[in-house]
Amino acid sequence: MKSTFLAALTAIAAREVASHATFQQLWHGSSCVRTPASNSPVTNVGSRDFVCNVGARAVSGKCPVRAGGTVTVEMHQQPGDRNCRNEAIGGAHWGPVQVYLTKVPDATKADGSTGWFKIFSNSWSKKAGGNSGDDDNWGTRDLSACCGRMDVKIPADIPSGDYLLRAEALALHTAGQAGGAQFYMSCYQITVEGGGNASPATVKFPGAYSANDPGIRVNIHAPLSTYVAPGPAVYSGGTVKTPGSGCAGCESSCKVGSSPTAIAPAAGGGGAASPDGGAAAPSEPQACAVQAFGQCGGNGYTGCTQCAAGYTCKAVSPPYYSQCVAGA
Repeated sequence: MKSTFLAALTAIAAREVASHATFQQLWHGSSCVRTPASNSPVTNVGSRDFVCNVGARAVSGKCPVRAGGTVTVEMHQQPGDRNCRNEAIGGAHWGPVQVYLTKVPDATKADGSTGWFKIFSNSWSKKAGGNSGDDDNWGTRDLSACCGRMDVKIPADIPSGDYLLRAEALALHTAGQAGGAQFYMSCYQITVEGGGNASPATVKFPGAYSANDPGIRVNIHAPLSTYVAPGPAVYSGGTVKTPGSGCAGCESSCKVGSSPTAIAPAAGGGGAASPDGGAAAPSEPQACAVQAFGQCGGNGYTGCTQCAAGYTCKAVSPPYYSQCVAGA
């Protein structure tokens, strides 16, 4: 769905159900995302659903990423709404945004039981003059300030190969009660190229979080003097962003929905990467033609619906998402 730097990773939200904000994340037209079966939050940190979300199934595509490059997460709460005039994450769903990686033999078959390490955190900072945690700076508040976008660096020294990338947004508006914290996550199947030989310490999901962790069981409607996001520290090659520090890079400059569709390699494939770390853009198609695994339909979609030769548009998550798959 993006390439050059809104190209590497794009996530958009699905819809609001009752009072629950939903972050259904799509990458390269969902060619390598394990789309959740439900738009409800995960609240049980001990559940297997906590790994990649409820009903999230492996897909055939892998998205290429350059070690040391940056991917851009994009989240919105309303279906098909990527208008920067509208709040990306509304309803006072304040909380941290965190991203993890796990090294796997084959991303299309991995179940997420391998060890994870944190590569990104945009958590909390105190805002002068605020009366409660609701007034402070949060990762999800930054998403709205940057039109739903957040840049995430892939560590330069991690080994090349397949990974699952787990993007997690935590909403704390009801976290003062047991089981009230609301987690929204999606896993992406990626192939990292040009890496090193680092061996980061890891944690397991489930297991890394406890329901009574101070970053999970917390009343943000009262004044906060400190807040510690759940999970381990960010790996040394990753990024800790200070909430409220403003937008940079793709967050501030990339036009939403403007970059070309990237071609995801098939299972076991490699795939090229652009010099800045994003996935390589395909050659310009003749007229209108969506490349392999690219989005070609779904609620709110307004782009090309004609697939490249040898591919057909198929609903893979009706009615929200259709992509080009092999076959007549």
